[in-house]
Amino acid sequence: MTWVVSNELGTITVPDAVLESIATRAAEDVDGVRVRRRRTVDVESGVVRLAVSVRRGEPIVAVVSRVQDSVAAALKAMCGIELAVDVAVGDLS
Repeated sequence: MTWVVSNELGTITVPDAVLESIATRAAEDVDGVRVRRRRTVDVESGVVRLAVSVRRGEPIVAVVSRVQDSVAAALKAMCGIELAVDVAVGDLS
C-alpha cells in the first residue's frame, strides 16, 4: 500500500514498490538470507510480510530475528514509519 504523508510543505508519496524494495534490501543484508517473491508492506495494518530462504546450518530463529530488526530499522530510518515484521521461512538454501 502506498504511504502518503502531508505536511505544511506539501505531500510525500512513497509507492509500495519502494517500501518493498527497502524491506527486501534490509532483509538480504542479513548474512544467509534471501527474500522470496512473496512480500508485502501494508502500512494501514502496520505490518511487513516476507518469505525468506535461510542458508542451511544457520540458526533459523536467530537469523529471522536479525531480519526483523534490520527491516524495522530500515523502514523507520528511511521513511519514519514503525511496522511489525512477519517472516515466513519457506526454504533452506
